[in-house]
Amino acid sequence: MTAVPAGARLSRRARSRAQAAPKVGRSGILATAFLFVCAVYFLLPAWWLVVSSTKGPSTLYSSEGFWFSQFRFASNLTGLFSYDGGIYWHWLANTLLYAGVGAAGATFLAAAAGYALAKYDFRGRQLVFSVILGGVLVPGTALALPLYLLMSKVGLTNTYWAVFLPSLVSPFGVYLARVYAEASIPNELLEAGRIDGAGEGRIFRTVALRIMSPALVTMFLFQFVAIWNNFFLPLVMLSNTSLYPVTLGLYTWNNEYGQAPQLVSYVVIGSLISVIPLVIAFLSLQRFWRSGLAAGGVKL
Repeated sequence: MTAVPAGARLSRRARSRAQAAPKVGRSGILATAFLFVCAVYFLLPAWWLVVSSTKGPSTLYSSEGFWFSQFRFASNLTGLFSYDGGIYWHWLANTLLYAGVGAAGATFLAAAAGYALAKYDFRGRQLVFSVILGGVLVPGTALALPLYLLMSKVGLTNTYWAVFLPSLVSPFGVYLARVYAEASIPNELLEAGRIDGAGEGRIFRTVALRIMSPALVTMFLFQFVAIWNNFFLPLVMLSNTSLYPVTLGLYTWNNEYGQAPQLVSYVVIGSLISVIPLVIAFLSLQRFWRSGLAAGGVKL
């Protein structure tokens, strides 16, 4: 038997790996270039916001829009948090309260409703689900005036409840929870819990919610972002500036630009600061986006 030199074996392995490696064709290059252009397009507003937050009122419009010209980030940040008695802190806290508590409550209610629609058979179930699907198609701005009339009847306008209570309703969350529960929660697992003597509430809390955790995180993030960016509902409901969310507060400052020119810089840097909690929420919750948590739960 003739021995094969080590160098020849290595060269053969290199050739086999080169042959097995996927070749990037023209379509792959075009797809990569298209995605790069899309990434630049979506990142340009964020870059402009970062650059503009370092400029003063005099150079914000007169300088190059996408590059630094006057670094006043520290003074802008100090002015933002100290202007009008530090009301921006109050607006930020209000927004965290509206979005955090509202998204958590909406997620739990949507999960319970979706689980019931998916796993319980009752009369009118499909009709209820069809009505919920119809609610997904209704824009939030169309509901602002009816909600205002409803809240004014019960005396809740210009209160935290006027923004908080509508935030608990999430038709899209119910739809997502129903679809996910129907596809991921085996009926055999629920029957096993009932045989062991667990009640329906305990099965929902200990079994269903854990299996539905990826969908719950998705629902929470969707609702959190929707409440955080909500503008029209607080505009209609609230007149007390101490109850404003950050979106409505920055809007009022933008309208007062003629009286206080420095407000234009505070609006820009305030918008930048208001984006940071959304980024933190996405980065901290993305690890929970996992599927297949029920794998192996049922033996077929």
